[in-house]
This record gives sequence, structure tokens and C-alpha cells, in this order.
Amino acid sequence: MIDSHCHLTYEQLSSQLEAVLHRAAGAGVAEMITIGTSMPDCAKAVELCRAHSQVRCSLGIHPHHAQQATEDDLAALEELQRNPEVVALGEMGLDYHYDFSPRSRQADVFVRQLELAYKYRRAIVIHCREAFDDCLAILEGFREIPAVFHCFTGSVVEAQRVLDRGYLLGFTGVVTFKRSDELRQVVRDMPEDRILLETDAPYLAPEPFRKQRVNEPSLLVHTADAIAAERKTTRQEIDRITTENTRRFFGYA
Repeated sequence: MIDSHCHLTYEQLSSQLEAVLHRAAGAGVAEMITIGTSMPDCAKAVELCRAHSQVRCSLGIHPHHAQQATEDDLAALEELQRNPEVVALGEMGLDYHYDFSPRSRQADVFVRQLELAYKYRRAIVIHCREAFDDCLAILEGFREIPAVFHCFTGSVVEAQRVLDRGYLLGFTGVVTFKRSDELRQVVRDMPEDRILLETDAPYLAPEPFRKQRVNEPSLLVHTADAIAAERKTTRQEIDRITTENTRRFFGYA
């Protein structure tokens, strides 16, 4: 099983990294993709991957950090793409829930990263919160770039719009939450070749651990089980499907 989106560089996990990786292996989560969200974080992600062969990374500037991003940062992000451990760009996108960066600056940094993805033929990892229409409008100019909407929690209608573009959806522990009935309908109805599993660790621990502990890759199995139940199949089949999807999307063996 592959955790397609986690943040192993964040203090809650990096402070106990060897134990986190050991528990992941014990749970059957053999590989992880750790996500860089700022330039210091991206540099840490590359170093972590170099030390741990089961971890790869996707590097980007999160919309929360867009206001602080400089031209030098964007140049450094481009340079980091040369590292063999890097398999995608992002997470990138728009966040209108917190608005930590001005929306115009979020859009500008998003477009600059999309231009990099086009140049290097990279897949991209999208962060989209309360900005769905604007996010799709910006992506319209970059239709050739493969994308996954990470931590998808939208409606059935929004899911279909994403799928109609040929994009993938990443599902986290949110699919286990009691209030997530519509999200579970999305899971039931969507094509199997568009599903990715992710934790977004250290955030969004699944039930029954939602209020009890920091999330980590070993807990991915609970999300897999929830998806398997909705699709009337087994954890092993969801593992097979999502592992194939992850390798194909990120382009590594």
C-alpha cells in the first residue's frame, strides 16, 4: 500500500520518524510520498527521501505560503525538480478558507508552478479549499498536466467535474467520518482507476482514532477498509488498485 500524500517533515512525525516508518511497514504501508509545502520544507523532504528509499516526494509552494514566495524560491523549486527523489509538483492551488495569502498572489504562484509542471512534464498535487471554480478555471489553461485533487471532500457534482477533466481524487480519513455520507457516495460511484489513498498525516486521523492521536501512514489501512466497504470489495483489492494508480500517476516503478 502507498500513502500518496503525507507530511513526514512536519514536527509531529519527523520527531519520531524511525518509529513512524516502522509502524507503517508493519501495517503494510510499504511506500510513502511526502509533500513539500514551502521551500525550507521542500529541502527537508529531499533529504528525508535520500535517507529512506521507501519515501519519495512532491515539492511545491502551498497557497498558505504564497505571499512569502520570492523569485528565488521559484528558481529553487525548479532546481529541486532535478532530484531523482522528486516525482511531482505540489501541493499547490488555492485556499479561500483561511486566506493566509491574498487570493491574487495565490493565483499567481499557482500559475507559476503550473508553468514549471508543463516545462518538466510533471504531475501535480492540487490543494483546493472553498475555491473550486477558480481552481478549475486556472487549470483550464494547463489541460495537458495530470493532476490529483488531494484530500477531496467535495460534492458528487464537483467530483464529476474533476473526473470529466481526467483528474484523480485522493481520499483521506475524512471518508470514515460520520458526516461524510456524500463523500462515501463519491467513493462508491467513481472509476477505480482514479482513486488514490492518502493520510495527509499528521492531519485527519481516521475513525476510530480521530480525536485520540496524530495521524500517520500506518493508519492508512482504515481509509482503505472504509473505501473497500463502500465498493463491496476487500482491502487487498483497494491496495492493488491504488498502488497501480499511484505508480502510474507519479510515473515511477
